[in-house]
Amino acid sequence: MALVLAMALAMVLAMAQEVEGQLMVGFYGETCPQAESIVLNVVREAILSDTNMAPVLLRLHFHDCFVEGCDGSILIENGPSGERHAFGHQGVGGFEVIEKAKAELEAACQGVVSCADIVALAARDAIAMAGGPAYEVPTGRRDGVVSNMSLADDMPDVSNSIQQLKVKFMRKGLTEKDLVLLSAAHTIGTTACFFLTKRLYNFFPGGGSDPAINPTLLLELKQKCPQNGDVNVRLPIDQGSGQAFDLHILQNIRNGFAVLESDAKLNEDAMTRGIMDNYFGFFSNLPFGPSFEADFVEAILKMGQIGVRTGFQGAPRRVCASF
Repeated sequence: MALVLAMALAMVLAMAQEVEGQLMVGFYGETCPQAESIVLNVVREAILSDTNMAPVLLRLHFHDCFVEGCDGSILIENGPSGERHAFGHQGVGGFEVIEKAKAELEAACQGVVSCADIVALAARDAIAMAGGPAYEVPTGRRDGVVSNMSLADDMPDVSNSIQQLKVKFMRKGLTEKDLVLLSAAHTIGTTACFFLTKRLYNFFPGGGSDPAINPTLLLELKQKCPQNGDVNVRLPIDQGSGQAFDLHILQNIRNGFAVLESDAKLNEDAMTRGIMDNYFGFFSNLPFGPSFEADFVEAILKMGQIGVRTGFQGAPRRVCASF
């Protein structure tokens, strides 16, 4: 009798949670207790096969959240006008990892875990496997029902000014500090020469390079990305520490070694530059000083709740790539 009452209480709590529509850590504790371990195992296997998959999965989470909110809409493959084909999503990947995790979750607990939650969990696990902070992810997201490339027109772009970047983040409820910290996610991963061509050779109307680039880095970038070379050649965004999740990216940005133009812009603005300086000042070495890892976790959790659908606002898709 006690067991029956306990099970009934658990069902009532789960239903109440659905009605309230709140994200919470351990959302699938009763309905699919193995959900997070399944995602972790799939992500671990993917990263062991391809170490660059960690930043790919982190970027996928960012790009999903910055369009229609964190609703898994970027995963939809609904033809050439689908969201994932937007210009602002160039180079985004990791779709096959999410689909594999989804297939295993459907086999274990059909129709329970949303694709949007898989994306958020996969990013969390990828960060940890790259040496970054481990943290809990509130879950309970529902999947979106819209996918259109035009909705991604306002994605942050590498050539945006610092003011444009600040405005785009502000529209999503994110601050200048969030901008700095989420840009610091570039501490892992690579970029293609395609995204550097303008900065290296056509920064001004008559040509020329971005004067903010350290001369040593400029020479190195031009060697790797010659003007008429292969634009698909990839290189680390965080020069000297591209495989480790650490503060090195902010050090590079402050010293003129930012590979991406949008990262370099953080050094031009007093507010964002001051935020970066806080992690290297006197107080940063004290127990009560600012913690880059703790602040990054706060920022990515905040990003992970942009425009989420919960409760009766949607349902988990059975296949992440289709409605």
